[in-house]
Amino acid sequence: MDAPDFREIDKKWQDIWHRERTWQVSNNLTESGGAAYVLEMLPYTSGEPHIGHLKNYAVGDAVAHFMRRNGRRVLHPMGYDAFGLPAENHAIRTGKHPKESTDESIASFARQFREWGISIDWSRELATHQPSYYRWTQWIFLRLFEKGLAYRKNAAVKWCPKDATVLANEQVVGGRCERCGTEVEARQLEQWFFRITDYADRLLAGLHEIEWPEHVKTMQRNWIGRSEGAEVIFSCVETGEQYHVFTTRPDTLFGATFFVLAPEHPDVLRLAAGTPQEESVREYVNQALRSTNDTRGAADKPKTGVFLGRHVINPANNEHIPVYVADYVLMEYGTGAVMAVPAHDERDYAFARAFGLPITQVITPDDPDGPAAGQLPYTGAGTLRSSGEFDGLTSAAAGAAITSWLAAEGAGCQTVSYKLRDWLVSRQRYWGCPIPIVHCQSCGLVPVPDEQLPVHLPDIEDYAPKGRSPLASADDWVNVTCPACGGHARRETDTMDTFVDSSWYFLRYCDPTNTEQAWDFNALAEWMPVDQYIGGIEHAILHLLYARFLTKVLYDLGKVPVAEPFAKLFTQGMITKDGAKMSKSRGNVVSPVRIVKHYGADTARCYVLFMGPPDTGADWSDEGIEGVYRFLRRLLRLGRELAETTQAPAAGDTHQIDTGLNRKVAETIVRVTESMTQKFAFNISIAAVMELSNSVSRAQRDGASPAALRHAVATGASLLFPFAPHISSEVYELLTGRRVWEDSWPLADMTLLASETKLIVCQVNGKVRDRVEVPAGADDAVVESAARASQAVLHALSDSTLLKTVVVRDKLINFVVR
Repeated sequence: MDAPDFREIDKKWQDIWHRERTWQVSNNLTESGGAAYVLEMLPYTSGEPHIGHLKNYAVGDAVAHFMRRNGRRVLHPMGYDAFGLPAENHAIRTGKHPKESTDESIASFARQFREWGISIDWSRELATHQPSYYRWTQWIFLRLFEKGLAYRKNAAVKWCPKDATVLANEQVVGGRCERCGTEVEARQLEQWFFRITDYADRLLAGLHEIEWPEHVKTMQRNWIGRSEGAEVIFSCVETGEQYHVFTTRPDTLFGATFFVLAPEHPDVLRLAAGTPQEESVREYVNQALRSTNDTRGAADKPKTGVFLGRHVINPANNEHIPVYVADYVLMEYGTGAVMAVPAHDERDYAFARAFGLPITQVITPDDPDGPAAGQLPYTGAGTLRSSGEFDGLTSAAAGAAITSWLAAEGAGCQTVSYKLRDWLVSRQRYWGCPIPIVHCQSCGLVPVPDEQLPVHLPDIEDYAPKGRSPLASADDWVNVTCPACGGHARRETDTMDTFVDSSWYFLRYCDPTNTEQAWDFNALAEWMPVDQYIGGIEHAILHLLYARFLTKVLYDLGKVPVAEPFAKLFTQGMITKDGAKMSKSRGNVVSPVRIVKHYGADTARCYVLFMGPPDTGADWSDEGIEGVYRFLRRLLRLGRELAETTQAPAAGDTHQIDTGLNRKVAETIVRVTESMTQKFAFNISIAAVMELSNSVSRAQRDGASPAALRHAVATGASLLFPFAPHISSEVYELLTGRRVWEDSWPLADMTLLASETKLIVCQVNGKVRDRVEVPAGADDAVVESAARASQAVLHALSDSTLLKTVVVRDKLINFVVR
């Protein structure tokens, strides 16, 4: 028996499922069984599927199969995240047009997913680059535009001067363009944004409504970063412009001795223009953009910056304080501007020392003799000094009082700030969903009417980045008639961030062929929210946050029946090889194609789930997959042998003549069912069926009845079906004549487990003397009576004084003597 034999079995059952459309479900509320929606995060179509895709969909398929066999109607669809940077970069590497390379990649994904035997409803297959899909992405954009949630403003971008293009964060490596190696620069460009910050509090509150891993919820809370504090207004001495600063420590306002703007702040270059510092500021800003936020924000990083030649007025004392640009301030915090209080902030203190700036202490510790007395910076609470009328107040009282005073003076107010920033959705790239807006000199920004959607992405040959969107050179496409006034207008040439495409696809799956609307509301009411969402932890923040945001917007508009898209979330761990992330450059990539060809689909599926708990990482082992392969061969061999040498059990045969084996069957059913329902411990489920297989082999050698053997192997195949559907279907049909997926999930005969016995270790002063068998769950008196019936225990107890008896239920008894 070898892999080709497995592949023949794979093809046999895959052909049946394809021909009979086994996994297809309709939007029919009258069909029996409760609706359930199982979904894996859709993959980027940039090349071939990798081993992480196999694990992701092996997890989802196990869940889907288990739900089906427990009476649910399961929606388990498939699609492809086909627009965006990964697909465009893949096209550039292969020298093909993005549509051609994307379609080739999709064909490869579909072929391999079928070869893996994933139970997909292929009638709902979609790809985000298809006009029938992105028509509705544009429709959603327009709904946000109408509600004021889609808008344009200037924003700092990372720019490659050689390629003349905007770079995404992942395209900057070591401060240089990953493609050509040129140092990146800062540019201010007008960009499209979604106003996700309007939903910050609801995004936080919604986390209480969903069953997600707590660490993922924490990641989202930290990303949103809600803080309560005060907004303080500083006015620029030279220009009169006002700058709003958020602080959680208004009690330290009198200690602000300088002012800092983040390098990405839109006013930095403008403020420096015309000053002697202009060129040095520009160089500094470009240099800052080449560093990561983690590096810039590190507490131990030497503080650098440049004076902007400007000053602002501290509203607390009317002092003129200098304005700097410094990379330790991040645009992601507050407004990208901070009041620097060096006596009471470690980073401000380090900066002030480096630049010789004043350090004014305005908070003293409550304990004048404590370890913090006389030491700067002091970051704790205390009593105010050098703060005018607020001297002598505690930090808490002073914070409230100063905030009230600011409000009365029109110089600030109490507020809440978020680390969350509005979602920048503009991309100056070709391969993306066109933004359905036209620019008219008379009317301004004009939405494309719904009846004119989709705005098709034109087929252009030269799609390389050029400093502006490649679409800008497609004159026939760009020049249009304004839908509002009929005059000349130009289409928006930016395309949308691919995260927009993947933030609503789960809705389209519910009604994917609808040509009249994005979805039928009743279809969503049937399937949404997704009962079980599955994917990598790397998407725990952005993708999940964006999907939740768009769902809430659509809910507010009355377009969807739910405010949260994913009721439950499971995050899978990464598979590594030789202790490192798989990559072609390391030469440690494990190809699913090679594994399936050599071992068959079931071996590959079982092994990626057997490696360990699926929510944790695991390292690939060639020896480990060999062990799974041997187990599946043994199971198939047992099934074939029993089918050839024994008769199918007669009606009414209860298999009770082999109580031990039947008890093991019941025990295995309980273990697998619990591991499936409680924690997705698929490795435990597979191990339990392996143990059952070993028990069958021993029972067969000991002359167990054919009926009990067939029952045990058929049950093992039934329990293994979610993980190894091809071999399990083969074995189950051989032994029962039925299709395993058409039968309900096995139920354990609990009477067998109720009469189970346990082997109890008998100790005297901790030394093992014997082992005795007692009923499972026996009370202490029964255990002690059985132990005292042992001659070895009685001998050890003779001539001793019993001090106490310790019983561990179902485990051991220990007599402590002197």
